[in-house]
Amino acid sequence: MLQHVQFLHGQQYFPSRKVELGCELIKRCYDELPAGYSKLFAIDLQRDKKPALIVNVLALVIAAVMAAVGAFLVPFGSALREAGLITALILLLSIVAYMLLHELVHGICMRLFGSGKVKYGFTGMYAFAGSGSYFAKGPYIVIALAPVVVLGAVLLGLNLYFSGGAAFWVVYIVQICNVGGAAGDIYVTFRFMRLPKDILVQDSGVAMTVYAK
Repeated sequence: MLQHVQFLHGQQYFPSRKVELGCELIKRCYDELPAGYSKLFAIDLQRDKKPALIVNVLALVIAAVMAAVGAFLVPFGSALREAGLITALILLLSIVAYMLLHELVHGICMRLFGSGKVKYGFTGMYAFAGSGSYFAKGPYIVIALAPVVVLGAVLLGLNLYFSGGAAFWVVYIVQICNVGGAAGDIYVTFRFMRLPKDILVQDSGVAMTVYAK
């Protein structure tokens, strides 16, 4: 195939080369740590007590506020009287499905931004999605917040449809898990937003390591 060549100011100009250079400047993901980068810090919410405490308190506050709002919209007592064993089973299965979908959305976004193999697993009561790739700041923030935004929109639509009774609370409790469970993602997002734009983040699923020049 002949490459299209233009002449600019008397010199050969290759548009495809310009696009290639532009893509390199906005690289979203690296398989290996680029030269000049070194570890800045790491976050492990299972081992680091201070950030873990912040995340847990944030999750509890979010859950309490959302529960109060839900009780104002649909009284919990009346919904509870409608509920039975089948409702409780549906709620349990819905929470499990949500946890899996949450990590799947993380993993899909990692792949979309160029990650290699994404690892899924469980640690304690939590599911995780991790990658050995190094993500640029912007893409990583999208990866972190994608589940709460995407699944939150779906759950909101379901809550608008199931606007009363036990069905409302089944969906709404999953929504509380969605937003409250994203406390860790929200925490790292606000922390990373204050860092230089050229940082790279590696997320193993159980810990995040930040690299800077």
